[in-house]
Amino acid sequence: MKAKSSGKQAEDIAKNYLVERAIKIVSRNFHSRFGEIDIIGIDNDILIFFEIRYRKNEHFLSAVETVDQHKCKKIVITSEVYLNKHKKYQSYFCRYDVITISGALEQPVIEWIKNAFQA
Repeated sequence: MKAKSSGKQAEDIAKNYLVERAIKIVSRNFHSRFGEIDIIGIDNDILIFFEIRYRKNEHFLSAVETVDQHKCKKIVITSEVYLNKHKKYQSYFCRYDVITISGALEQPVIEWIKNAFQA
């Protein structure tokens, strides 16, 4: 059996972290021709689009520094595609958060950056 990639493991860690904090996960790895959103969740009446970033070490760039303007634009456009396909969420307030995971995946350091960027 093939081992999970570190990116997939980091997404699983982030999902579990969010579920422990009462975030209802509604989708994972939503793809459009513009990009991908790692996790989509709901917190009360807020629909949150999560970008998950993992860095084993941060010698060159931190995990959050890898979410550049180009990546943010792709996430926003993909979130618009998601909302067009899932009309029941169109009345929700939307937010873009980043979850960074660093260090060894066995004992990760997790940071949740709420409202990391705007549409």
